[in-house]
Amino acid sequence: MGRIKDTSVAEVKAAADIVDVVSTRTSLRRASSARFTGRCPFHEERTPSFSVDPLDKLYYCFGCGKGGDVVRFVQESENLDFAGAIEWLAERFKVTLEYEQTSPQADAARRRRERLTTLLDQATAYFERVLWETESGEPVRTYLAGRGLGTEIAKEFRLGLSPGNGLVAKARERGFTLEEIRAAGLANQRGNDYFPFRLMFPLADARGRVVGFQARRLRDDDPLKGKYVNTPESELFKKGNVLYGLHLARPAIAKQDRAIVVEGNTDVIALRQAGVEPVVASMGTALTEAQLRELGRLTKRLLLCFDADAAGQEATLRGMELAVKQGFDVRVVSLPNDEDPADAPDSFAGRLGSAESYLHYRVRITLERTADRQEAFVRAREILAPIEDSPERQEALRLLADRLDLPRETLAGLAPARARRAEPSAGRSTPRLLEAGLQRERDLLAATVRHSSLIPELAALTPEHFDDPLHRRFREVLVDGAAEDEELVALRAELGARADRDAIDERTGKELLLRLHERRLRRELQGADLVRATELQARLAKVHVALAELV
Repeated sequence: MGRIKDTSVAEVKAAADIVDVVSTRTSLRRASSARFTGRCPFHEERTPSFSVDPLDKLYYCFGCGKGGDVVRFVQESENLDFAGAIEWLAERFKVTLEYEQTSPQADAARRRRERLTTLLDQATAYFERVLWETESGEPVRTYLAGRGLGTEIAKEFRLGLSPGNGLVAKARERGFTLEEIRAAGLANQRGNDYFPFRLMFPLADARGRVVGFQARRLRDDDPLKGKYVNTPESELFKKGNVLYGLHLARPAIAKQDRAIVVEGNTDVIALRQAGVEPVVASMGTALTEAQLRELGRLTKRLLLCFDADAAGQEATLRGMELAVKQGFDVRVVSLPNDEDPADAPDSFAGRLGSAESYLHYRVRITLERTADRQEAFVRAREILAPIEDSPERQEALRLLADRLDLPRETLAGLAPARARRAEPSAGRSTPRLLEAGLQRERDLLAATVRHSSLIPELAALTPEHFDDPLHRRFREVLVDGAAEDEELVALRAELGARADRDAIDERTGKELLLRLHERRLRRELQGADLVRATELQARLAKVHVALAELV
C-alpha cells in the first residue's frame, strides 16, 4: 500500500476530536473553558495530572511526561505507527484516505480487503440481532446467563447467534458476491451458510476489526465436528495471528505492564467482567511468534494460565519457552484440576500474586513427570545449568532440594557459571527536571504559546538567549513558522498545559523576556573590555527600569 497523501493526513487531523479519542481510554472532566483533565491512561495515578487541549488537539501528562497531538496519542495508546494511527482515526471519524504511488493491483487488493472487512462487520451485527432480538435467541441468552455472563459484557464482546441459514442471502442482497462471502469464511463450497446454529464469538485484530469467528456448538445434531469451530484460514483470518480480546485489553496491558494469557474465550469474558482487564486468549493453543510480537509491543511481562491437564502443561511449556527466548518475563498461574478461570473469576486476581516463575514451573513439572530420582535430578540440572543466578533460580533450587532431599554439597555443584549482571531497570519516562534558567526559558515559550502578542518581542531575542537546543528550535517555530516535528509537537503540548495550569499571563511573559535579556547581558559583561562593558551596563540598566515598571 502506498503512502497516505498529506491532504488526507490534514483531513484526518482536522476531523479528529481529541476529547472523544482520549475519553475511550480515561474519563475526562472540563477543568476550564480551554482544557479537560483526567487520570493519565499511560501510568497509574490517584490524582489527575493528564491535561487535554481540545482546540489545538494536544495532550500532556505532568506525571509521566507523555505529550503530543491526537495522532501521537493514538500511536501511544494503540501501539501503532504513524500510518496506522492515521488509518485508525480515519476509520473512527469517517474520513476517506487517498494514497500515493499505488499500483492498480495494490489498490484492488486494498479495496477487496476493505469489502471483506465490511462484510464481516455486517455479519457480526446480523448475528448480534439474532441473539438479542429474536425468539430463537432466548435459550442462548439463558445459557449465557447460566454461565454467569451478563448482557453488558456479552454485548461488549459482540457475541451473536448464527441461525444456520439466511446470512448468505442477506449478504448477496447487500451487493456482496458469493466469492467474497466464501473468502470471508461465511459460506461453504455449496454456497450455504458456513456456520450452523451456534454461539458466535467475533475474532478481532488488534485494532478491533473483525477478521473471523469462533463458533460454539449448542445442539447435539450439529453437523460440524468439534465443540468450537473457527472460520477457515483466509487472507484475513490466520488463527496463529489472533489473540482473543486483545483490542479491548490493550489499554490495560500497556497501563499495568502485564498480559494474562488464558485458553478460552469465555475465560477472557468472565475475567474482564470480574475486573481483570489485561487478559487475552491464545485461541486454545500454545502462544505463537506472531502473538508474542503483538504482545511485545505492549509489555514484556506475561502470566500464563492454561489447563492443568497434560495438554495444558505442554501448551504452557511451548508458549513459555518461545516467550523467554523473545525476552519476556514469564510466570504461570496455576488453578486446581478441572477448573477454568471462568469458573471462579472473582478469586482469580488473588492468584496472580502467587504465580510461579518460569524456572520454578519448569523444574516442578520436570520433577512431577519423572519417577526416577536420579533422572529427575539430571533433567532439572540441565534446565538450571545455563541460567545465571537470580531470585528465581534460587527459588527453583530450593524446590529441587526439597523434593529430592539433596545434600548441601550437591547443591553447591549446581551454582551458575557466572553471576547475573544487574541490568538497569527501564523505568517509566519522567519529565525532565529543569534547572531554574532552563525553566525560565520554557515558561517564556509557554507564555508565548498562549499569548501570541509576545511573538514580536520573542523575535528580538536571538537563539543564543536560549541554552536548550530544543528551546531554540521552538523559538524558530513561533517566530519564523518553522515546521514542527514530533518532538516539537510534544513540547507545544507541554507548554500549553503548563501555561494553563500555572496561569502564565502576558505580563509574566514580558517579565520572562526581560529576564532572559538580563541573563544574556550579564554573561557578555564577564568577558567584555571597558568600552563594551560600559555599553552593556547601559543596556542592562534599561532592562532593570523595564522590569521595575512591570511591578
